[in-house]
Amino acid sequence: MTRARQDRVLGLLSRNGDWVTAASLADALGVTPRSVRSYVTAINARVPDGVAVESGPQGYRAGAEAAVALRMPAAIEGGTPRDRLHTLVRALLDADDGVDVFETADSLHVSPATLDADLARVRGLLGGTELTLERSASQARLRGTEMAQRRLLSKLAHDEMEAGSFDLDALRRTLGEGSVGAHAFGPFKTELVAELGALGYFVNEFGISDVVMHIAIAADRVGRDRALEGAAGEVPPAQQEVAAILARLVEQHLGVSLGAGDLQHLSTLVLTRVVAPGASAPSDHARARLDPEVESAVREVVETAAAEFLVDITDEDFILRLALHVQNLQHRAREQAWSRNPLTKSLKSTYPMIFEVAVFIASGLQQRLGIPLLDDEIAYIAMHVGGRLERSRRADQLLTATIVCPGYYELHELLRSSVDRSLGQSIEVVGVETRVDPDWDSIDTDLVLTTIEPAVAGDRFIRIQPFLTDADVDRVQTAAARIRRSRRLARLRKELERYFVPSAFVHGLDAEAGEEAVIRHLGSSLVAEGIIDEDYIERTIERERLSSTAFTDALAVPHALGMTATRTAIAVGIADPSIPWGEGRVQVVAVVAFSETDREAFQTVFEQFVEVFSERDSVHRIVRRSTTFAGFLDELVAVIDG
Repeated sequence: MTRARQDRVLGLLSRNGDWVTAASLADALGVTPRSVRSYVTAINARVPDGVAVESGPQGYRAGAEAAVALRMPAAIEGGTPRDRLHTLVRALLDADDGVDVFETADSLHVSPATLDADLARVRGLLGGTELTLERSASQARLRGTEMAQRRLLSKLAHDEMEAGSFDLDALRRTLGEGSVGAHAFGPFKTELVAELGALGYFVNEFGISDVVMHIAIAADRVGRDRALEGAAGEVPPAQQEVAAILARLVEQHLGVSLGAGDLQHLSTLVLTRVVAPGASAPSDHARARLDPEVESAVREVVETAAAEFLVDITDEDFILRLALHVQNLQHRAREQAWSRNPLTKSLKSTYPMIFEVAVFIASGLQQRLGIPLLDDEIAYIAMHVGGRLERSRRADQLLTATIVCPGYYELHELLRSSVDRSLGQSIEVVGVETRVDPDWDSIDTDLVLTTIEPAVAGDRFIRIQPFLTDADVDRVQTAAARIRRSRRLARLRKELERYFVPSAFVHGLDAEAGEEAVIRHLGSSLVAEGIIDEDYIERTIERERLSSTAFTDALAVPHALGMTATRTAIAVGIADPSIPWGEGRVQVVAVVAFSETDREAFQTVFEQFVEVFSERDSVHRIVRRSTTFAGFLDELVAVIDG
């Protein structure tokens, strides 16, 4: 039983928010339902006075103490391999001459063989840190620069922090209990954000939390006489301002005096996580800080993405802010100081189309500027794209409504004002009927909000009070959401029946084959139909390497970035039990070939298809009953129709 699998159970239940069967959880984890029951028992043992996971006839769901259990340190449950690994790494980092394997094994109460296995795990952590682990007889030591050693500490800290969010307790476990305290870092972070704001910057809260982690590491290392050496060269005025703030706040709150090398490093990190200048800063001032090569590359990639996906993202302000972000990203890449994004998973599953545009942009930037981009960094680009598209997306989702309110003084005007104020973001009132006997059949809006009993029946007719109540608002919002969903799924059903290829259906994907083999297997059916060529399959594999296409906990949608298929088509593979994909497991793999003539289908197929497979019960039903293509299509349509 592993802590990681227990935490994954908690994560799945917390994201789902409803009951999930043991069989569904077992499929998601690639284990047996019996193992799931043991994980739940262990999770609840973390909070003896509460309930982290509720059990019932319908399965399991997250309890009131789920978040507490997820943050519970592993050390509370006794010494775990991860806890021991972090202790070993700290010992290696603190000892210039290395550690004695036998003495260290005794101090950790494990055998030398177990410690040898832990050292092998340490080697596995060193990728990208520029550190090496040397072993000579009974001595083991780390070789590398101080900056490389800090990268390793950062890697360990992120490993402790769930979903990439800042967790001070996890950071203290990485650095050692005597390192930092919440009493110091709460006020420190508050003052840092305030002073950066006073300098005219918009502060990325996720980024600043990550910087606070680096500051904690720097304070801990300087306190152990492990300061960074200062770099030669002139320091820009903006960086000098930030360095002065850091020097004062670190000494005031943490009791550590930072040298020139640490201040230069940390001020660079702060500036490269300040995504955009403040609202008061004119665009020409922002552009003066921008490398023309970066701006040109971003503009070219954004214009290509806009044409490829038919999205409106060529706004000058959007390009300028994204270019500033990419320039900061270049600095982070040089420092290998990547920013974590706790919204990565939710962005991927909730807005797959936006995330796909971000992947396309990231791919173009990687080719033009040579920046390697991780999923968390792609998620930041997705946040820029989503922010730009939000207004147009919201306008597309507005439903029309008619208010029926028999006239009495200005009652109908007051009601319309209340509806606009409370529901204006989801519906648009296009008419008001003040007759007590309106022609109900002639009202053709999406919704009819009526204060009197309608003479006709239908889901779009909603009774409300003359003076709008909270209950009225909830009912209207629920009805509007239901109508939008039914329309989306109706479009999806129509599209999917056109695009599925019966000969490209596989039941029983090989769990040992690996992602590339599954893509080739499903893609070969589309090649046989003359829909794509072998190059499309290779580009699909390249796209998968950029960022996993597992958009939900059950569905992967591999595809190439270019829309070069002769027609849009989908090859489907069912995995029962689930197979590994990316960092998780999936049960359905849909290789999608997109044609340039069907660009508009891309959004429909992508977002609504992912939406269907985001519901665990629907996935379970489809997988269990889809032994043939006909059965799969019948179950999918049944789920869509509700």
